[in-house]
Amino acid sequence: MRSLLLLVVVGALVVVGALGGTAAAQGRADADRAPLGAWTPVPELPGMGRAVDTAAVAARRRALLARLGRGVVLIPAAHERQLERDYIQDNDFRQNNTFFYFTELETQDAWLLMVAGGDAGGETVLFLPPRNPSQERWTGLRLAPDSVAARLSGIRRVLPTDSLDRALRSALFRAPGPVYVPLDATTRDEKRVADLVFDGRDVRNLRPVADSLRLVKDADELARLRTAVDISGLGHIAAMQAARPGMWEYEIEAVAEAAFRRNGADRVGYPSIVGSGPNSTTLHYDVSRRQTKDGDLVVLDAGAEWGQYTADVTRTFPVNGRFTPRQKAIYDLVLATQRAAFDSTRPGATIGQLNRVARDYMRAHSGTLCGDQTCDAYFIHGLSHWLGMDVHDVGDYSTPLKPGVVLTIEPGIYLTQENLGVRIEDDVLVTATGAEWLSGRAPKTTDEIERLMRARR
Repeated sequence: MRSLLLLVVVGALVVVGALGGTAAAQGRADADRAPLGAWTPVPELPGMGRAVDTAAVAARRRALLARLGRGVVLIPAAHERQLERDYIQDNDFRQNNTFFYFTELETQDAWLLMVAGGDAGGETVLFLPPRNPSQERWTGLRLAPDSVAARLSGIRRVLPTDSLDRALRSALFRAPGPVYVPLDATTRDEKRVADLVFDGRDVRNLRPVADSLRLVKDADELARLRTAVDISGLGHIAAMQAARPGMWEYEIEAVAEAAFRRNGADRVGYPSIVGSGPNSTTLHYDVSRRQTKDGDLVVLDAGAEWGQYTADVTRTFPVNGRFTPRQKAIYDLVLATQRAAFDSTRPGATIGQLNRVARDYMRAHSGTLCGDQTCDAYFIHGLSHWLGMDVHDVGDYSTPLKPGVVLTIEPGIYLTQENLGVRIEDDVLVTATGAEWLSGRAPKTTDEIERLMRARR
C-alpha cells in the first residue's frame, strides 16, 4: 500500500511539475495542451486508425516490384491474438511490420498480392475478410472488401479473402517467376505459405529485399519516428522530475510510461529498463523490482512507439538529483565518447567504423578512471543498431550509412564492483552532410540533468 500511495503522489507531481505556484501553473498549462502525439483518427478504419499515406506506400510497392523484376509477391497481415493462449502485455492489435510497410493498414487477417513483370506487372490487390456484424460487437469495426477500403488504402482492387487462391493462380499464370513471401516467425503457421513452399514452386524469402528498403526511411516514416522520439523525451523528463531516493524502480517506470501514454503513444517500443544501483550494470535488466537508495544512479532505457515506429532512448541520472564527483567523471567520459561517434556519423561511414571511433576515444581519454584497465574494457556492448518499426530494426549492418538511415548511438561503462553503470543512448538521423540528434528533447549533460531535477522541488 505504501508503494501504491507513493505512485499516486508521483503521478500528481508529474502533473504539477513541482510544488511551487509557478510550477503548478505550468502543470495546469501542460494538462490543458493537446498530447504531443495527437492525430486525427479515421472512423472507418479499425481502431479508428491513422490515415494511410497512400502516396508513400504506393512508392514503396513500386520500389519493391522494380527491385524484384519478375514474380508474384504475397504478404499476410497479422492475426488477432488469442487472449486464452497468448501472454499479452498490450492487448491492442499490432500489425505485421512487412504488411504495414506496404499498406499502413492496421487490419487483421488480410493479404496483399503484388505482381512484378509479365502481363500483370504492377498489379496490386488487397484481400480483406467480409464484414461480420455480430463479431464486430466484440472486436469493433473492421475494414471490409468494398469501395471504402479502396479509397482509404489507395489500392483500387480490393477483394474478399475467399477469392485469394483463385487470384493467386491467375497471377502466377500471367507472370511466371518466383513467388516471394516473407519467411519468418510471423508466417510460420500460415497454411497458404506452407502450401506454396511444399508445392514445388520457386518460393523465395521476401524479407531480405523488403528489409533493405526499410533501412532508408522516407518522409512519412521519419515523421512517425520523430513523434515517437519526442514523446519518449517527455517520458524521460517526467521520470527525472519524479525520482526520489526510496522510490521503487517500477514507480519510476510507471511515471515514464504514463507520460508516453499521456502524449499519445500507442505502447512501449520494448520492455522498459529501469536499473538502479547494482542493477544499472545489468544491460537488459527489466524487472524493476528494487527500491532505490540515496546515492544510486538510475539507468532508464525506455522508448515509446507511435504509428508503429519506436524510439530507443537511455538516460542515466542520480536518484537524489546530484552526481557525485566519481559518477560525474564516468558520465562525462561516456558523453564525450558519444559525441565523438556522432561527429563521425555521415554518409559512407559504417556502424563498425563508428564503434571503433567510440572505443578508441574512450581508451585514449580514460586515464586511470577505471583502474588498471582503460574504460573501454567496461564498454561491453555494441555502439549502435538500426531503428524503425523494430527497436533493433532490420537491415545489413555492413551497409554504409545513407541519408535517411536512423540509428542509435549508445556508449556505456559498467563497473559492477562499484554498482555504477552509465549508458547514454540517442536516436540519430543520417543527413546529406552529417547527422542530426533526434532525441535532444531529453537533457543529458550532468548540469542539465541536475538543473531539471532541482526544479522539481
